[in-house]
Amino acid sequence: MTNAPIMHVIDDDAAVRDSIAFLLSTAGLCVQTHESAVAFLAVKDRHPGCIITDVRMPDMTGIELARRLQADGSGEPVIVITGHADMPLAVEALRAGVVDFIEKPFDDELLLASIQRAADRAGETASAEAEKRMLVARLDALSGRERDVLAGLVQGHANKVIAYDLEISARTVEVYRANLMAKMQAGSLSELLRMYLTVHP
Repeated sequence: MTNAPIMHVIDDDAAVRDSIAFLLSTAGLCVQTHESAVAFLAVKDRHPGCIITDVRMPDMTGIELARRLQADGSGEPVIVITGHADMPLAVEALRAGVVDFIEKPFDDELLLASIQRAADRAGETASAEAEKRMLVARLDALSGRERDVLAGLVQGHANKVIAYDLEISARTVEVYRANLMAKMQAGSLSELLRMYLTVHP
């Protein structure tokens, strides 16, 4: 599966939605369309990307969506497109974490330039999300005892202390430690700790 960010176009107006999707597709971008913010949030296992959303939609506005994503720690860049731009609305959007605010009718080049800037950020988010999923899978593959040893290492305990706490020999701890290092594909203890903190900050 590619880590290229997806352009998520959200608009309750099908004609506008399809028009933007066509523009982005012809620019070589991967696009998915959604008829509402609620429908967008309902997608399971959604690929991270850049969100281009109308500001005024039923049930949940584009700004409410941006706030929701910000609260969830998403990090996905959001571009808001509106036909009713005004300064208070723009300020509200920026405070909600929106990276750009574009008024209809917009110039295609202006939108593409904005999306390219956001896509660069989305690519970083996608790569980080992909790494996190990979590390979660590795952690899930650890045995219960390997997890216990990892917990001790994260707390900064020496092998002898971990052995005492788990009521096993220090030599056995060394074996579990070697196994979990191999399963996590960590070359050093510091790398192992970085991996753990990526998943459990």
